[in-house]
Amino acid sequence: MIYKIWMSIVKEFLLLKRDLGGLIILFIMPLVLVITVTLIQDSTFKTVTDNKIQILLVDNDKGSVSKTVFENLDKNNLFSVVTQIDNKPITEDIAKENVYKGKFQLAIVIPKNLSADLQAKVDQNVENIVSKMGFSDSVAKPEKQRVIQQKEVKLYFDPAVQLSFKNSVMSSIDKMISQIETKTIYTSFQNQFGEENTEFEQKNFITFKEIIPKINNKEVLPNSVQHNVPAWTLFAIFFIVIPLSINIVKEKSQGTFVRLLTNPVSNLIVIIGKTITYLLICMIQFYMMVAVAIFLFPHIGLPPLNIEGHLFLMSVVALFSGFGAIGFGILLGTIASTQEQSAPFGATSVIILAAIGGIWVPVFAMPKIMQYIAKSSPMNWGLEAFYDVLLRNSSFLEIIPKISLLFLFFIITTSIALFYDKKKRTV
Repeated sequence: MIYKIWMSIVKEFLLLKRDLGGLIILFIMPLVLVITVTLIQDSTFKTVTDNKIQILLVDNDKGSVSKTVFENLDKNNLFSVVTQIDNKPITEDIAKENVYKGKFQLAIVIPKNLSADLQAKVDQNVENIVSKMGFSDSVAKPEKQRVIQQKEVKLYFDPAVQLSFKNSVMSSIDKMISQIETKTIYTSFQNQFGEENTEFEQKNFITFKEIIPKINNKEVLPNSVQHNVPAWTLFAIFFIVIPLSINIVKEKSQGTFVRLLTNPVSNLIVIIGKTITYLLICMIQFYMMVAVAIFLFPHIGLPPLNIEGHLFLMSVVALFSGFGAIGFGILLGTIASTQEQSAPFGATSVIILAAIGGIWVPVFAMPKIMQYIAKSSPMNWGLEAFYDVLLRNSSFLEIIPKISLLFLFFIITTSIALFYDKKKRTV
């Protein structure tokens, strides 16, 4: 039994040896992918946090509010304010044209008389409050208040910018305008009560503080590497579906599988040989990805992957993820009749599983129906198990449900493949 399994493993390695180019691609492609994607996402993160984004400011107000907006934007680490193009003041039409052509990501247009009308509106409201409190001059005849129209600060966004960027900018500007309105209200009350020298504290009374989880008294700060390495390692592991299914189809089309069956070797032995062989490949892929993330990433400007105390559990997750991928590959190779069927279907199905599993887009950002569908993807089980170990500091007992699902997926797909093959040969 053990000898037969060993010879089956040797056979699989001989088959792989004949296609060295494909084998190299199997190892090199995931490394190139994880380096490229991590570099892109890390540089995007730095662009948002470290490099200032140029925004156009059209000041039709020329008052205290626009001055405060300019100062606050200029002090902000995210933005660099541009008020002139080619040494000429920017108009709304020029700003709109430049933004819609993608030369700038954002333009802010401050309306005319914003400062004066804001002050007048606040004064009216304060006078009404003071009057109702009985502090107004009862002899003076109340003047008819003029109607002050609501003001509108216009924001022009480059159509190509993401919705998250829009929401972030609008939230920042809304907060800034609210602070300006609050300060104006305080000032108006000062004037009403004649307390010109009183200073009001403008700092927020309620603040927010992120509490970062700690492991061994060290803060765990998630970064692009910790998110990308597990995700693309899983993608690489499941990509072995393609060569595995192609090899099974080759064996059938070249008559190798029939010759194997004429020997005292069951189909189960053949599948065990394939499983062990491709599990070794999966683990080599995993350790190569981890090694690159630890040793190469710091030399190309990326943070290294911190696997302190996590390598064993990560290896367990990778092992069971390999089982899931191999089961799917065996099923596909058994059902497919030609390489033209197995290769395109294998590649497409892996991409679909990755898409719905949260490899590209976080599951929480998906529509509700897709969040439920994502839970059926073996890639999602593996990804969540990796995150549990690497980011949530989970124990082995806590990841058992997810790795059990991966192993169950392997058992089910392999059983279906064996049953299908047996039925087909008896027909």
